[in-house]
Amino acid sequence: MSRAISKSGPVRALGAMSGTSLDGVDVAVLETDGLAIFGFGETGYRAYSSAEREVLRAALGQWSGDAVTAAARVVEAAHIEVMKDHLDVDLIGFHGQTVAHAPRLQGTLQVGDGGILAEELGRPVVWDFRTDDVSMGGEGAPLAPFFHHACARYIGATEPLCFLNLGGVGNLTYVDPRVERPEDAGALLAFDTGPANAPINDFLQARLGLQMDEGGKVASEGVVENGALELFLAEPYFSRMPPKSLDRNDFPEMIGLVTELSDADATATLTAMCAAAVAQGMDHCPEAPAKVLVTGGGRHNPVLMEMLSVSLDCPVEPVEAVGLDGDMLEAQAFAYLAVRVARGMATSAPRTTGVRACVGGGIVTVPEGWTARAS
Repeated sequence: MSRAISKSGPVRALGAMSGTSLDGVDVAVLETDGLAIFGFGETGYRAYSSAEREVLRAALGQWSGDAVTAAARVVEAAHIEVMKDHLDVDLIGFHGQTVAHAPRLQGTLQVGDGGILAEELGRPVVWDFRTDDVSMGGEGAPLAPFFHHACARYIGATEPLCFLNLGGVGNLTYVDPRVERPEDAGALLAFDTGPANAPINDFLQARLGLQMDEGGKVASEGVVENGALELFLAEPYFSRMPPKSLDRNDFPEMIGLVTELSDADATATLTAMCAAAVAQGMDHCPEAPAKVLVTGGGRHNPVLMEMLSVSLDCPVEPVEAVGLDGDMLEAQAFAYLAVRVARGMATSAPRTTGVRACVGGGIVTVPEGWTARAS
């Protein structure tokens, strides 16, 4: 056990997530022993300013250089600002900001130095969660599935279900809660379904100066261009067997497919592409799920939710329907994963990232003079 945690039972961990939508930093406290969830604590959010978002956008797709360094400074400052009000915890899980992800080529890069956060905040920080997974042949993503398994058991699920996260990229986790541990055979299958909010946001920013399609208003006034949708679904990614993952900008041709359309029709078509990608992905589930629980910003888009309800063969609900917080689920996930890393437990498995064997990725940085709280 790491000297970051002296307790043998549940601990309080603070997790943080800065996602590919580039909207801001979510933080959330979770009580866990790395297996079960014992309780959810306070949450917080710190939005990125327009100027900060531009700094982050400039680093997307870059592996080094001044743009990456500038993005790291923005990420570190924003996290420190929001985390300093939530430090009644034993441990911090810091994901950082993904700026480049090409696991089959160069690897994966999340900017932000957890060591800086550890010294500034005076708490042990677990960070760099994805590198070890990629080095062992995994996709490095998605990483929330182990937490989704804990959530399914926390809500008392008794049959398979899916968690669908609709952030910048969509990812799906099939969970069988009848299997006791997330690393055991049959417990999980996870993969990125395809682009989600990122291309919609990028299109609306370029065309109308909007950050997002709030409430699905723009899409609701448009008509889906089926020809563009069919061309999108012909992309070879959709025929690949999972596990598989995407970078935020892996489908640059999406915008080109809708360039000649009106603002409303283009937005409706991009929204339909997100839903259709999910529907394609559902074919990979080992067993028909009882329901799909949607988390992330996409669940606030009624047009997208209606498209999913029509195209899937099971109920589609926001995770709030079972008492979870869809805005904070990923931040909570990295609190959960931080405890697992600190206790030497796996955080990904062959059926979640394609890694060759179960691996617990992450660096634990303990600030100078830290003494773990006794149980």
